[in-house]
Amino acid sequence: MKTAAACLWTIHCRALSLSARQTGKRAIRKLLSERLSASLCRAAVRPQLAALLRSTSSTLPPASRFLSTSARLMSQEETISVTFIRADGKKISAKGKEGDSLLDVVVNKEVDLDGFGACEGTLTCSTCHVILSKEVYASLARPTDEELDMLDLAFDLTDTSRLGCQITLTKELDGLEVNVPASVNGARQ
Repeated sequence: MKTAAACLWTIHCRALSLSARQTGKRAIRKLLSERLSASLCRAAVRPQLAALLRSTSSTLPPASRFLSTSARLMSQEETISVTFIRADGKKISAKGKEGDSLLDVVVNKEVDLDGFGACEGTLTCSTCHVILSKEVYASLARPTDEELDMLDLAFDLTDTSRLGCQITLTKELDGLEVNVPASVNGARQ
């Protein structure tokens, strides 16, 4: 049987992890009914739980939080247009949020680029290799040594090549067009 302190800690941790899907009080009540069935534990925790409900419900994020790799609120963000130009000339348009990477846009909007971002943005492949215009390339922060190491493995490397997982969308990049090479070392052929 759990102690009152252990029950409180479990409630607090689980409520915070559930907070992205539910509001605080409902999450805590659900947790109590599902996870803490020992009646003595509930009775011992009741006074502390009331205090926890009062303090936690005001600090938990609203239930409308959207889960994405960028972890931003959908309602507060403007969309940024990105066009991916495949080697065959086909243009694929998608919209992302400020703070998303190009990889986030491809994954979240299910853009049809086979094998793009095989390492999920961990800088261990070059499958999200994109080619930018000189102006856009110059406006971005310099690539890190790790990114340059992965770019050395990429096919069709140019002076304006970058990894899509390392390009973060900003308002200034709205309308961005990126070229996706025909062949990529690792996953896409």
